Amino acid sequence: MRAVVCTSYGAPDVLSLQEVAKPVPKEHEILVKIYATTVTSGDCRVRAFRCPLLYWLPMRLLIGWNKPRNSILGVELAGEVEAVGKQVKRFKPKDKVYAITEMDFGTYAEYKCLHEDANVTLMPTNATYEEAAVMPFGGTTALHFFRKGQLQRGQRVLIYGASGSVGTSAVQLAKYFGAEVTGVCSTANVELVRQLGADEVIDYTKENFAQSGKQYDIVFDAVGKCAKSRCKQVLAPHGKYLTVEGQGVAKVRVEDMQLLAELMESGQLRAVIDRRYPLEQIPQAHEYVEQGHKKGNVVITVADDSANGHNG
Repeated sequence: MRAVVCTSYGAPDVLSLQEVAKPVPKEHEILVKIYATTVTSGDCRVRAFRCPLLYWLPMRLLIGWNKPRNSILGVELAGEVEAVGKQVKRFKPKDKVYAITEMDFGTYAEYKCLHEDANVTLMPTNATYEEAAVMPFGGTTALHFFRKGQLQRGQRVLIYGASGSVGTSAVQLAKYFGAEVTGVCSTANVELVRQLGADEVIDYTKENFAQSGKQYDIVFDAVGKCAKSRCKQVLAPHGKYLTVEGQGVAKVRVEDMQLLAELMESGQLRAVIDRRYPLEQIPQAHEYVEQGHKKGNVVITVADDSANGHNG
């Protein structure tokens, strides 16, 4: 099968398209034919090995010393179950599924084996493969931090970086949970964030949210670029500051994946896709994501499913 392999830590050109062995599912595993995957900011951090100094040694030990132990990166996928192991109960061939593999990586490829109890579940019935593939990372990260911050109905929430992968999901999920949402983004993305349901949008190129005089129950830095010291003045008494920066890996639950699917099916959550690249252009996709200006998500089209009449 074709896969994009990370040959060492470094710039995007360490990623190369290669032929590798197609995996075979074990007793409790499913083999997924991947139709779409993504490039996230997290993928870029792993490839370049960028992490806070405090985590440098443990992360090298965890991921790999000179290069990633799993040389096929990528953490999100949407595809079709091609085969199942003898003991698999949850899935059958032809099931359309989406998944997040976290530290197991492996989605920059045409096939991936997943344990049936991994963070994999049936795709939203109304979503294309591309739309399903971009939801797990941003959606489960937002859910993790909202749980951590004990988000309550009626609270005022400010989301910094509201137009990114995590931010676009966070705006919609905060609204679903009944919060009053303020999004912070650049001029180009104001209308998008408003369309996603934000009650107020602050353009950070024109206005400093920290001097707005308003107070928030939760300030969520969804891009890891806004220090707590800057946010303190807009935090309500007992308000909580949350950030994706240096927080380790967000805990994912399969129930979160199922909730995201339900919300997409009911129209309460929509995928935001900025650009699409074919598998062989993953290095270019990494270059684009690293510029830090993407709207929502960057999707990688691994296989064309037009022959099956599916627009994914």
